[in-house]
Amino acid sequence: MMNALTRDQAWHRLVAARPNLSFHAMDGLCLDDVPLASIAAAHGTPTWVYSAATIEGRLAALRAAFAGEGLAPAIRYAVKANDHLAILGLVRAGGAGADVTSAGEFARAEAAGIAPGAMVFSGVGKREDELRRALAAGIGQLNVESAEELEMISGIAAAMGVAAPVALRVNPDVAAGGHDKISTGRKGDKFGIGFDDAGALYRRAAALPGIEAVGFSTHIGSQIFAPAAFEAAYRRVLGLIGALRGEGLAVRRLDLGGGFGIPYDDGTAFPFAAQAAMVRRVLGGHDLELIVEPGRWLVGPAGVLLARVTLVKRAGAERFVVLDAGMNDLIRPALYGARHGIVPVGAADAAGAPAPAEVVGPVCESSDRFGTHDLPELAPGALVALLDAGAYGATMSSTYNGRPFAAQVMIADGAPQLIRRRQTLDELWRDEIVPPRR
Repeated sequence: MMNALTRDQAWHRLVAARPNLSFHAMDGLCLDDVPLASIAAAHGTPTWVYSAATIEGRLAALRAAFAGEGLAPAIRYAVKANDHLAILGLVRAGGAGADVTSAGEFARAEAAGIAPGAMVFSGVGKREDELRRALAAGIGQLNVESAEELEMISGIAAAMGVAAPVALRVNPDVAAGGHDKISTGRKGDKFGIGFDDAGALYRRAAALPGIEAVGFSTHIGSQIFAPAAFEAAYRRVLGLIGALRGEGLAVRRLDLGGGFGIPYDDGTAFPFAAQAAMVRRVLGGHDLELIVEPGRWLVGPAGVLLARVTLVKRAGAERFVVLDAGMNDLIRPALYGARHGIVPVGAADAAGAPAPAEVVGPVCESSDRFGTHDLPELAPGALVALLDAGAYGATMSSTYNGRPFAAQVMIADGAPQLIRRRQTLDELWRDEIVPPRR
């Protein structure tokens, strides 16, 4: 089928910049050549729709970029980005492991067939029961974020008679990330161990019972689009590794973290070839096992949130397009001021002349807004797709305002398949217990 969009239409650039999207003259907006309108007809709205081929392709491209530089870092997918078992299964099939931050994510990764030895356990607040479970299962690496946590792990592991593979998450004091709330590697951030303290703590780790000090981890933020910030962080940590090795301490591993940006507009993608070349130039020849932790980059562009227009409200010159999807489904715009591209799904709707409209959800909060977008006139019942919603969408959603969890669909081998049914109204209170009263 021919692509029906012309270049003078405002949302053409958004669709053209995404190889998994196309616009057909009869079927409208398609993901992997599957009409999104047909998915809405079958499963209702709001509905998350994911492209399996996009995730598989991006995982292969990441491997190829590093392989082109003679590198083969272990890939540990950040489960928090999207934890659905179907997506974790794609990650496992592609040879990647998992970066988990809780017992729940650990259990999900295990349920998807990811071996604990291929997992990294991150986070500043790991509980004792979580650590015991991970250690008993043979976790591949614990990223330690404080001196207090290191002592706790030592006591637990020694009592269990095991050696905990520990990497210290060092904070290199490098500011990076698209928003203050997703910058994690600066002095004063809650994450990581201060750079000036990391050397002494590694010496302590090497001497503690129940601890196998394997190396360092670093993660400086999210939505980073250039290798320069990563290079600054890696060079600082490499200097620390060199000093410790000079003292005779073994340091064999460096976890490079993640944070690779995706464009939510029609901008330039993260230059993974340049990133891989930088990693080889900076870290090659230092005899280090490398780990990389993609999350958003891997799954974000694979998903859309399909929504329907409930009504169009006019207030003077203002036009509010009210959707049946809200901040309970996709909280990123309310939480971070994030912006997701919005594209009309129907071919007839797309033919209309665009004009600014404030796109909002139905939730009873002033922050339930998706921003101002150039959209055609949209009647109640019209469909739109919120783009790049595969990461930090469904995993951060809630049932606030009594709105059930949306359905989830995956397109695999050209066929859409329901991977999570829509929550029913009575399931909203199914697990609640009302105690009897006299």
